Amino acid sequence: MKILVLHGPNLNLFGRREPHIYGTTTLAQINERLGLLAQELGVELETLQSNHEGVLVDKLHERIDSVDGALINPAGLTQHGVPLHDAIKAMPFPVLEIHLSNLATREPWRHHSIISPAVRGTVMGLGWRSYLAGLRALVELVQDARAG
Repeated sequence: MKILVLHGPNLNLFGRREPHIYGTTTLAQINERLGLLAQELGVELETLQSNHEGVLVDKLHERIDSVDGALINPAGLTQHGVPLHDAIKAMPFPVLEIHLSNLATREPWRHHSIISPAVRGTVMGLGWRSYLAGLRALVELVQDARAG
C-alpha cells in the first residue's frame, strides 16, 4: 500500500511558527514519526511539502494511479484552495484532511474549510498526533475497500 502525504504552505516552519498553537515538533519530526508508523503498518509513504498550491495539485495528478490514499494538511489553502479542492475530488482514492489545531477554536475566518467537502474525513486538534491518527484511519479505509 502506498500513501501520499502532502504538507501545505508554511508547514516547513512547524516547531518555530506559533508554537503556542502548533507546538514545537518540526515537520521533519512529524515525517519521521509517520515513517515509523508506516513501517509498523507495512505501508510505503511519499511526503511532499510545498508553499505553492500548484505543486500540491501537480503531485496529486502525478500520483492519481500509483497511490492508494493521501493525507493532506492544506494549511493556508484550507479556506481558499479551489484548485486543490477540485484536484482532491478527482482522485480515485480516499483523502483525509489533517490539521494540528482545532479550526473551530481558532479565528472565525478559519472555521470554514473549502477542502472538507472534497475529502473523506478530517482529523484535527491533536497536534502532531493528527497525522498519525489520520494515517492509521486511512490505512484501515483502504484495507476495508480492498476487502469489499
